[in-house]
Amino acid sequence: MSKVLVTGGAGYIGSHTVKELRGRGFDVLVFDNLSSGRREFVRDTELVVGDIEDKNAIGRVFKSYDISAVLHFASLIQVGESYLHPRKYYTQNLSSSLNLLDAMLEAGVKNFIFSSSAAVYGVPKRLPIPEDHPLDPFNPYGQTKYFVERILQDYDRAYGLKFISLRYFNASGADPDGRMGECHDPETHLIPNILLAVLGKKESLDIFGTDFSTPDGTAVRDYIHVTDLAAAHVLALQRLLASPQSEFINLGANKGYSVREIVAETEAVTGHKVPVREKPRREGDVPVLLASKDKAERLLGWKLHYSDIDTIIRTAWRWHRISAR
Repeated sequence: MSKVLVTGGAGYIGSHTVKELRGRGFDVLVFDNLSSGRREFVRDTELVVGDIEDKNAIGRVFKSYDISAVLHFASLIQVGESYLHPRKYYTQNLSSSLNLLDAMLEAGVKNFIFSSSAAVYGVPKRLPIPEDHPLDPFNPYGQTKYFVERILQDYDRAYGLKFISLRYFNASGADPDGRMGECHDPETHLIPNILLAVLGKKESLDIFGTDFSTPDGTAVRDYIHVTDLAAAHVLALQRLLASPQSEFINLGANKGYSVREIVAETEAVTGHKVPVREKPRREGDVPVLLASKDKAERLLGWKLHYSDIDTIIRTAWRWHRISAR
């Protein structure tokens, strides 16, 4: 049986997708340098420790295993850091992706699922953002995702490499079984930072911007449970294997929550007051970001099962309490 290769499969979204793949009968191989991923998230799934910056290392994987498809999660994700260190982001996210794609072509592997970002759209002109929205990323992180998508289009045209690129904003929540959760270092995402403040691991939650043109002045974002995101990646793979046609597909909730709403819901779930400190807006922040889910529902049959905000926060809270022990 051929294997599905998951790069970054020991990371947050990657590990949840590995669990989903195995639950649906796929034979999975994880390739991860463990710089931010955790070996225990992989459990008994076969793991090759390596870095896709090393062209020889990723090439050996395709020579050693019969690979039928690749799901690519391995990338840097911190928008703020990408402003400070764009070279790091272009090297890790762009050059490394080229290494992976070249290894695929040399091995004759033509099925690719890309963990992209709705950051490729830049400042939204329509909400929720549809797939035909103009692409104008405004930070180096979003630029790297945009460039990989352009490369994928050229590789499809020239070499027949078929792909589905999944664009989304805020992965959130944790494995309902409590096996995996979100643990970045440093942590930059809202919900885990709120929970770290509740647990006393942070002095306070910093709210960046209280003067946006939103009902309560704080930024509004859509949040998707990581298990629902994982299911979408598996559905995309199944579609690509059954009908090899390249697509760009948004994964959104069609509903957003403000920072203050997330804080209030967290207080209700945990029973603890969240210590808050208000700060000025960060560079590049916009008032509202929401991605459409219409195409994902139509083409993939994707449904949201865990992405109500109560379930997102309850599963994240359970994970953070377990990991804090």
